Amino acid sequence: MNDDPANTPRSGPQLKVLFEDNHCLAVLKPTRILTMGDRTGDVSLVDLARKYLRQKYDKPGNVFVGVVHRLDRPVSGVLLFARTSKAAARLSEQFRKHSVRKVYHCVVEGRPTKPAGELVDWLAKDEARNLSRTVQKSEEGKLSRLSYRCLKSVGLLSLLEIELLTGRSHQIRVQLSSRGWPICGDAKYGSKTKLDSWLALHAASLTFEHPTQRESITVTAPHPTEWKRFGV
Repeated sequence: MNDDPANTPRSGPQLKVLFEDNHCLAVLKPTRILTMGDRTGDVSLVDLARKYLRQKYDKPGNVFVGVVHRLDRPVSGVLLFARTSKAAARLSEQFRKHSVRKVYHCVVEGRPTKPAGELVDWLAKDEARNLSRTVQKSEEGKLSRLSYRCLKSVGLLSLLEIELLTGRSHQIRVQLSSRGWPICGDAKYGSKTKLDSWLALHAASLTFEHPTQRESITVTAPHPTEWKRFGV
């Protein structure tokens, strides 16, 4: 039986609440589950959040759940929803302005040459193949920046802490892979480590300004237990 909330099979996920008040709902997103529904019809975190709020507060009808950011399906970690339209507008604006502090942890193949640094690239999205690539500044691309810190290296693997400074599609995945440090399980970007439909990429913490109280809120999420296999 799999009792790891960050790696619960998509057939029967349980919602784990990390922070909740009248305006915000932060949950632990498991791997292998969608942030919001798509044409597959598979259950999503939005579905689970609506069900949770409907049952907890005995609300009839369609409960409001505002999506203000997303995590890729193979990724785990902190996912923030808004519970009111006012909160959704204010939180979405924070994400647009990149004022939300997003910290990720990931296990990569290889060891960075420097223990810490900033990566700057221009990334272009290939919509047909659903992947991103680095391009020259003169080409069509978007400026992409992140900072990293190597927390630990064991053998040929390293545990990195990433602060995302811009928010591009697959940004962490492609920027690390382009340096020869693909994220474990990310075959799309060159990883040789085979995992069961998940990546060793985790949204470890999210810091945002509360939409009504204007105070800083930090929400954290523990690593999936499956990460123990990496020894980092």
